[in-house]
Amino acid sequence: MKTRANNNIHLIAAKKGGKKMKVINLCRDGGCCPVVKIAEEYIEIGEQDNVCVLTNAEWETLKQKILDKEI
Repeated sequence: MKTRANNNIHLIAAKKGGKKMKVINLCRDGGCCPVVKIAEEYIEIGEQDNVCVLTNAEWETLKQKILDKEI
């Protein structure tokens, strides 16, 4: 597993079930610790018991809306 930290965002290259997964930890000091897990077939966003699972198409739509400043 590789890890890299930058401004409270931790990027971890991990394997789940033999497949590569990118894990981005968005922890803030004194706050919650949401995680974005990017796998080949899906993306998970959330923390502990509060997780949203997106398809790749839904993830691309979310990214585009953020880049277009719609949300």
